[in-house]
This record gives sequence, C-alpha cells and structure tokens, in this order.
Amino acid sequence: MSDDAGHERLLIALSLAMVDQPRATLQELARAVGVSKATLYRFCQTRDQLVTRLMTHGAQVMKQALANSQLDSAPPREALRNLIEQHLAHKELAVFLVYHWKPDTEMQPDIMDSWAGYLETLDAFFLRGQREGAFRVDIPAAALSELLTAVLTSMVDAERRGRIARLGLATMAEQMVLHGIAGEPTATAR
Repeated sequence: MSDDAGHERLLIALSLAMVDQPRATLQELARAVGVSKATLYRFCQTRDQLVTRLMTHGAQVMKQALANSQLDSAPPREALRNLIEQHLAHKELAVFLVYHWKPDTEMQPDIMDSWAGYLETLDAFFLRGQREGAFRVDIPAAALSELLTAVLTSMVDAERRGRIARLGLATMAEQMVLHGIAGEPTATAR
C-alpha cells in the first residue's frame, strides 16, 4: 500500500472518529483509529491542525468529485447522477463536513481558499442544465446547488445514524433533487 493510500485511509478514519467522538483528545482519536499517539502527532500536532487538514482534504476530494462527474460534457441528468455517486463515494468526509463546517466568518482563510470554486462550479452546472431544459428555471441555479448539497449531506448523515438504508441512497438523492417530495398527481372528480 502506498503512503498516499495509507494517509487517505487515516484521514477517512479520523474524520469518522471526530464525528463519533467530537471532544476526543488526540490520544483518544489515535486509539479510535488504531494508531499510536506519536503517529497521529507526526500527522497533525493539534486538533485544530487536524480539522484544518480534514477540511482541506475534503475540499480536494469534493473538487475531484466535481471533475470526475463530467459536469461540462455529459448530459445534465447523467452528470447529476455522476455527481451524486461521486459525492456518496466519499460520504465519510461528507459526514465530517456536516459536523465541522462553520459559517464563512468563522472559518480560517486557508480553509475557505481550499473550497474556492466549488459552489461556483455547481452553479455553472445547474445553469447549463437549465439552459438545456433539463432542470427547472423557476429556481435559481445557486439555490439548486444549495439544495443538492443539503440533500446529499442530510442523506449521508441520516444513513450514518441508521435512519435510512444505504441501499438506493444515490437514487433517493437524485429523485429528491429532480422531483422533490410531491406525490403523483391524482385525478380529481369533476
């Protein structure tokens, strides 16, 4: 196994450990992920450094998910499906982000810089889909971006807490984004 793969697995394990044990010390986090405190200390010397590293890593992974989704070239609905699947492939980081994301005013500038362009890329994708008639135009593209991220993060969190099943999560998220919660129209008596 390469060092990069080992670091990736450690980051994923740490992201989940920090969600499961939000007040854990570095020693407790090290124990939770099966490494020594010295190993974790070489990786990150403080909790703040660890949060920053996980936030920055999360940004890199999620931006790569955008790139892998073919948002500029695939038909919009196919690209949306790709995007959802790509994000769900990294749901451990998504759960961490749900629990540790703070409003822009509280985030360190280097963390915010690492996320630069993420929402703009989503906005551009939804705007393209609107122009091509794949997505509704009565909701701004920025709102569609926010709705997608809200659906994905809430579904991932609900699955982690055992409220919904893992099976069909991608399809459920796609259907929520495309169709909302409206039921099938019923015939009305005349």
